[in-house]
Amino acid sequence: MLLLLLGIIVLHVAVLVLLFVSTIVSQWIVGNGHATDLWQNCSTSSSGSIHHCFSSSANEWLQSVQATMILSIIFSVLSLFLFFCQLFTLTKGGRFYITGIFQILAGLCVMSAAAIYTVRHPEWHLNSDYSYGFAYILAWVAFPLALLSGVIYVILRKRE
Repeated sequence: MLLLLLGIIVLHVAVLVLLFVSTIVSQWIVGNGHATDLWQNCSTSSSGSIHHCFSSSANEWLQSVQATMILSIIFSVLSLFLFFCQLFTLTKGGRFYITGIFQILAGLCVMSAAAIYTVRHPEWHLNSDYSYGFAYILAWVAFPLALLSGVIYVILRKRE
């Protein structure tokens, strides 16, 4: 049982790390000496050093992506906190429903953010020199892992 709990916690922390990295790192779209994320657009030199960074546009779709990524982090952190609270207060045989629901919500938020970004980002559609960066891919990887973690929480029963 202890090994199972440790595995679940490691999975949850891995999801949190993926969410934090994908939200913070400036690598959602890369190409032509530019790197773009949710917060800023940066131009780089040929050696890889960053020259100029400007704030991202104030488009409504980009603000919705920013908000849903932040919500996914909040839901996942809250889920981990609730897991530890329920671990010590839940009665024997009880299920971790609240923890699972919050983790599933985190997964749905990151999926929504990545899907909106995929559909609405103009550089990807207009210029073939741009490609999706690793932070964008990490967001998509975090989605199924968060859902899996949430389902495991819902199925999990507390034992002695």
